[in-house]
Amino acid sequence: PFLDLIMVRIDLEKLASELFDALKGRYCLDPLTNRHPEISINDAYKISLKLLERRVKEGEKVIGKKIGVTSKVVQEMLGVDQPDFGFLTSDMHIPNKSVVNIKKSLIQPRAEGEIAFVLSKDLRGPGITSDEVLESTESIFPCFEIVDSRIEDWKISIQDTIADNASCGVFILGDGKVDPRDIELDNCRLKVYKNGDLISQGKGSAVQGHPCNAVAWLANTLGEFDIPFKSGEIILSGSLVPLEPVAAGDEMYLELEGVGSAEVKFI
Repeated sequence: PFLDLIMVRIDLEKLASELFDALKGRYCLDPLTNRHPEISINDAYKISLKLLERRVKEGEKVIGKKIGVTSKVVQEMLGVDQPDFGFLTSDMHIPNKSVVNIKKSLIQPRAEGEIAFVLSKDLRGPGITSDEVLESTESIFPCFEIVDSRIEDWKISIQDTIADNASCGVFILGDGKVDPRDIELDNCRLKVYKNGDLISQGKGSAVQGHPCNAVAWLANTLGEFDIPFKSGEIILSGSLVPLEPVAAGDEMYLELEGVGSAEVKFI
């Protein structure tokens, strides 16, 4: 049994290194679960944390966290049945109205629109409620998250996307920020446009009934790993709309009712 434990530990390190190399080299891997069907969700989170360690050693700074696959529509698109989490780093934050060169920074990107929270105080799960999330939020922003997967053709299980930092790519915080107490977050409508055409829309209730519920879930799940939310961090609460593949030449624009807008162009 002791040797078996060592083998598992070494294997998780190796898989984290594979994902790191794929991230930096912008190429895809076969699904981890095809090669190692024994990987558990807990193993996948350990791989994710080891991947983050590599990124931090390379100079990236953790500036927030994200919850992924929160809405039914996204879970159905990806074939997973529960949310996951990932980390936001300084290298992932792209200014609003940026031009993103896909070949230089992404592999197989998809755009999603969501509500970003910026915290005014620390939060540490377990036991965090949605009311505590609201009380601990300084402001909200409209946000594009450009998700990306290091797994070939997005053939992911929940373990694959968890290990791959919740399929994070880059994110864009939009113009306009408001106090979340001044808006009905569950009824707040988001509209997404691609090359000038409205392609999708959704309400805040798409993510676990209310964005604050999703953020509370994330705080409590991270608490199991003794990882807190920190004041000033950016928390992405999950997509309100289906994921949209993007390619060179596409222009994406979103509008969050009563808050503001975000836009990004791809070359």
